[in-house]
Amino acid sequence: MRHMLMHSIFGAITAIGLTAAGAANAQTIRFAHVDPAEWQTSKKGAAAQIFKNIVEGQSDMTVEVFPASSLGGETELVQQAQDGTTQVVMVSGAMQQICPAAAVLDIPYTFSSAPIAWDVLDGSFGDELAQHCLDETGLRTLAYGETGFRNFTNSKREIKTPADMEGLKFRVQDIPLYVEMVNALGGEPTPIAWAELPNALSTGVVDGQENPVGVIYNNNLHTMQKYMILDGHVYATDFLLINDAFFQGLTPQQQEVVSRAAKVAGMMGRSIQQFTTAEGIKKVQEAGMQVYSPSAEDLAKFREAAQPPVIAFLKDDLGDDAVWIDKLQQAVSEATPSN
Repeated sequence: MRHMLMHSIFGAITAIGLTAAGAANAQTIRFAHVDPAEWQTSKKGAAAQIFKNIVEGQSDMTVEVFPASSLGGETELVQQAQDGTTQVVMVSGAMQQICPAAAVLDIPYTFSSAPIAWDVLDGSFGDELAQHCLDETGLRTLAYGETGFRNFTNSKREIKTPADMEGLKFRVQDIPLYVEMVNALGGEPTPIAWAELPNALSTGVVDGQENPVGVIYNNNLHTMQKYMILDGHVYATDFLLINDAFFQGLTPQQQEVVSRAAKVAGMMGRSIQQFTTAEGIKKVQEAGMQVYSPSAEDLAKFREAAQPPVIAFLKDDLGDDAVWIDKLQQAVSEATPSN
């Protein structure tokens, strides 16, 4: 009897100790992004929501989501992630500001399809780039999502070849690579802040712009633009990042849940982006926009015009990191099915 009583007491003490240890390891994860919160139409919104659900459902951790730039733009978010004030962020263009090698993903006409991009990013190249950026920034890439293929629109004329872009003014992001690309294609690049784009289009400051189809439709840009070419010049990548010092402070079990949730979140973001793209093409056409789907021969002309000058620019700009250009091209070649 005494032995059984002592065993029960020991068991209770052990259970209390495990509960206390669990409480000590309980974590709150702040997850921030710049997209809307609605998971049905927002790639980052969907990714954040499923990440939260998995982490909270399978661990003692809590996830607080801050959507729609509520904690700042992408530049501010990556800084917060590096500082550790926000533990998880999902960003796209800002990644190359802190890890310049990531800029190679924006080389125009690199990926001929989303599945090829997925194969490259989810394979050895993506793993190697993630490790490089971790070493550079202290941010661990948990998964790659998708902002989607960017396409040109304009209000003047149909574009089928680079020659059709001559003399047209296009709003671009304030990123030198995009300026180089539009120049190479014969257009006139004009860096303009996103918030100023609708006014710039409606007043004729620029003739056109470039964005993923879902962004064009959801922001009513198609009402100010008559023509779109589905050239997919850049496959824009989302990076789901976590402060590595925070990640290393998690228990192995928590790390496993976070890593698994992030992989699912990345795939969820891709799925929503694919859905909004397919739906967006149909809806802009129904609204009267003329959409041109170029042939492989058409795209070859765009690639031949844009890639060499952009690659030359990147080689000068990246210095030692220019080695990532060859690494990416090799990975794409290996992922592309032979005819």
